[in-house]
Amino acid sequence: MADLVLDPEEIRSLAETLRDAPPEEILRTALERIPRLALACSFGAEDMVILDLLMKIDPEASVFYLDTDLFFPETYALRDEAVRRYGIPNLRRIRPDLSLEAQAAEYGEALWSRDPDLCCYLRKVQPLEQVLAGLDGWITGIRREQAPTRARAEVFEIDGKFGVVKVNPLAYWTWDDVWNYIRAHDVPYNPLHDRGYPSIGCAPCTRPVQPGENLRAGRWSPFDKTECGLHG
Repeated sequence: MADLVLDPEEIRSLAETLRDAPPEEILRTALERIPRLALACSFGAEDMVILDLLMKIDPEASVFYLDTDLFFPETYALRDEAVRRYGIPNLRRIRPDLSLEAQAAEYGEALWSRDPDLCCYLRKVQPLEQVLAGLDGWITGIRREQAPTRARAEVFEIDGKFGVVKVNPLAYWTWDDVWNYIRAHDVPYNPLHDRGYPSIGCAPCTRPVQPGENLRAGRWSPFDKTECGLHG
């Protein structure tokens, strides 16, 4: 692992002392302590909350999104609405090395329907690796409540996979907390959330969630897969 911009003990201390802090305080601390920091924005509900907070704190903050070329039309429309609303002058669109056509030529059509792990690696993990190679840390919208794979997330942590500091300002928020903020601050959000999609990824791999299901149960169904590889 490359040298971290913050000492591991300092990261643990920040995680402990800021665990119950407002996300604004977590973001301000991250911006002060981590020189090369960016928000990875998926335009999901949590990330829209963080984007709203971040732009109020620092309108020049760096933001990027991993465009797989497979987003729902509603997601692209929300991206455009977010740019109109916040400006986001330092927004970067990160795309895979392979176009969908090149991927089909090399791996076959609709790779996501046969090997979603490989598809996610090509279209999300590899691009993220390239972005994080130039950063000291990244901000995400993951929450402990979302899935068992995220149940131990801290507001500050070491991202051992990518060798940077990972900041999760909403780690201890509930789904209700997210929506209370969205409504209170009139934050734009993806209309698919109103149609049974609590977690929105690529169109071919995302379905509505049924009552009683995990919030991420609609991702990569029917495969035994709940993460794309960005968070474990």
